[in-house]
Amino acid sequence: MIALLTGRLEALEADRCVIDVGGVGYLVQASTRTLAALPTPPATARVLVETQVREDAISLYGFADAAEREWFRTLLAVQGVGARVALNLLSALSPADLVQAIATGDKTSLTRAAGVGAKLAARVVSELKDKAGALPSGPSLAVPVMAGGIEADALSALANLGYRRGEAYPVVSAVIGRLGDGAGIDQVIRESLKELAIK
Repeated sequence: MIALLTGRLEALEADRCVIDVGGVGYLVQASTRTLAALPTPPATARVLVETQVREDAISLYGFADAAEREWFRTLLAVQGVGARVALNLLSALSPADLVQAIATGDKTSLTRAAGVGAKLAARVVSELKDKAGALPSGPSLAVPVMAGGIEADALSALANLGYRRGEAYPVVSAVIGRLGDGAGIDQVIRESLKELAIK
C-alpha cells in the first residue's frame, strides 16, 4: 500500500494531480484544499496517501496533512459516503470546520459540499457526533470560541450568507483592526464582503 508520495508535481487539475516519483507518474485525487496547498508544477510535492484497491482499479487519494486523511477515513465509514463525497466534504469544510459542524449539529454547512443532501448530512452528523471531538481538527482553528460585540455579529451575518467562520474570521478581524473600534456593524460587514469576494 502507498502511504506517502514525494516527487515532481507534473500536473494540477480541478480534482487531482500527477506526481512523478522516479519516472512513474501517480494520479492522485485530492480535495481542493490539498490541491491549493501544493506548489506550482514542476516543483517537488509531498502528499500523504490513502490507497484503495478494488477489482477494477487502484485509486490514490492525497492529503496535505494527517488530519484531513484521518477525516477521509472516518467519513468513508458513514453509509452513503464514498470517496468522491468524502473529498467534496473536505473541499467544502476543513477538518476544524467538520469538527465544529458535527459537534453542533450544523447540517446546513455539510450540505454545501457537492453530493451531500439534507438526508446524508443528517446521517453524517448522527453517526459521527460522538466521534467528532476525538478526531483531529488540523493545524489550527483560527476562530476563537468567544468572539464578542461587532466581531461576533459580523461573523454571524457572514455565516448566514454562506461563508465559513474559518474563512470569515481573519477577514473580519483585519477589517475591524483597520477601521478601528468605532466602526459600525454595517461598515464592517460591507468591507468584509468586499475582501471575501476578492479571495
